[in-house]
Amino acid sequence: GEAMTVVSSGAGLRAGEDGAGLRAGEDGAGLRAGDGGAGLRAAESGAGLQVAEGGAGLRAGDRFDVARVRAEFPLLARTAHGKPLVYLDSAATSQKPRAVLEALARYYTELNANIHRGLYQLSQDATEQHDEARRKVQRWLGAEKASEVIFTSGTTASINLVAQTFGRQSVREGDEIIISGLEHHSNIVPWQLLCEEKGAALRVIPTNDAGELLLDDYERLLSPRTRLVAIGHVSNALGTVNPVKAMIATAHARGVKVLVDGAQAVPHMRVDVRDLDADFYAFSGHKLFGPTGIGVLYGKQALLEAMPPWQGGGDMILSVTFEKTLYNVPPYKFEAGTPHIAGAIGLGAAIDYLDALGFDAARAYEHDLLDYAHQALAEIPDLRIVGTAAEKEGVVSFVVAGIHPHDMGTILDAEGIAVRAGHHCAQPVMARFGLPATTRASLAFYNTREEIDALVRGIHKVREMFR
Repeated sequence: GEAMTVVSSGAGLRAGEDGAGLRAGEDGAGLRAGDGGAGLRAAESGAGLQVAEGGAGLRAGDRFDVARVRAEFPLLARTAHGKPLVYLDSAATSQKPRAVLEALARYYTELNANIHRGLYQLSQDATEQHDEARRKVQRWLGAEKASEVIFTSGTTASINLVAQTFGRQSVREGDEIIISGLEHHSNIVPWQLLCEEKGAALRVIPTNDAGELLLDDYERLLSPRTRLVAIGHVSNALGTVNPVKAMIATAHARGVKVLVDGAQAVPHMRVDVRDLDADFYAFSGHKLFGPTGIGVLYGKQALLEAMPPWQGGGDMILSVTFEKTLYNVPPYKFEAGTPHIAGAIGLGAAIDYLDALGFDAARAYEHDLLDYAHQALAEIPDLRIVGTAAEKEGVVSFVVAGIHPHDMGTILDAEGIAVRAGHHCAQPVMARFGLPATTRASLAFYNTREEIDALVRGIHKVREMFR
């Protein structure tokens, strides 16, 4: 009852001139209902997604029309091994709506020029689109200023940026950095490298058998030597949602800064960095239905201003002589060289799409789907779900007795079902549960109960083959 529906055919969804909010379009330009109910499609201008008919259309309280939504993701219509594709690997990368694909094409066909350099109109237009994308991310994250949003190549680069700037600046021999036992390798290895360089120690928050962090142990790990806490918001391997707001407050009470890896959180929940009081927050565009190769690091303004640059080159300088270089202000200080302009614009288009879709309604639908998947898989004999935290997002990780996850994944692929089989770039998580690997089905709002049913049938088929 908390979901939504797509507006009727031809109602017309388009952006207002100032880009603020959602409003009705007069002539159906922009993003509109496709012919024959084929879903929403971008028109030539592609100026955002907005609600038609005086605010009617996509809103909480209506039925979530997943068929219409799926029609906006072209890749979902393809087959695999001659069978309908069942894509259950959105934790690795999400599929992209047509609005994002068209925004990318539009940049390269109509706007392609370098930014922050040219005085000519094409460059100025590209610069404005890129800068507007930064403002969209700022609003999406609830950041106070657009200058607190740094574009990177992804979550991994964002974390490394903090490690090599704030980390090098703050960590000394004998100091400690705290991470958790649920982290992706990209939130482990950068800190190991820093600790090796500085002679510091890495401390790890343990987990219980459900895959939840032991918060009493976390509080005991905090000490006068702690310089940073780096934790994932949502586990990519298990789907556990960590209580990061409370953990940040606990760290701040000790004067410790906190970085949050939000790669698996932003596709599934509203994130407000000021409400969390995060010092740093990192995520990847390709997990948020945007392009690959674009990511974000949010950092509090005062911290960014105090941090040294990471990479040197164009755009991160104010002036250069052979004797001295003066560095630019944030965010440009951390964005050396030509950025991924198309990627930033595509990420902005993804945010527009989610705003118009009705993200809260999509989340409610997805939660229902996750519950359905948990229940359906739990009924399969010899199948064990790994990671049963009370609060989860988007992931069901499992093993079946006597069947290696790689065999499971290979045979499911032959059925057209795309799941992840392996350690999920989280080998310490696997070690905690005494497993070499799991099979992971990860969901998005474009998945369906019928696809979960197909997964269940596929698992039964694999079980029959290994009898």
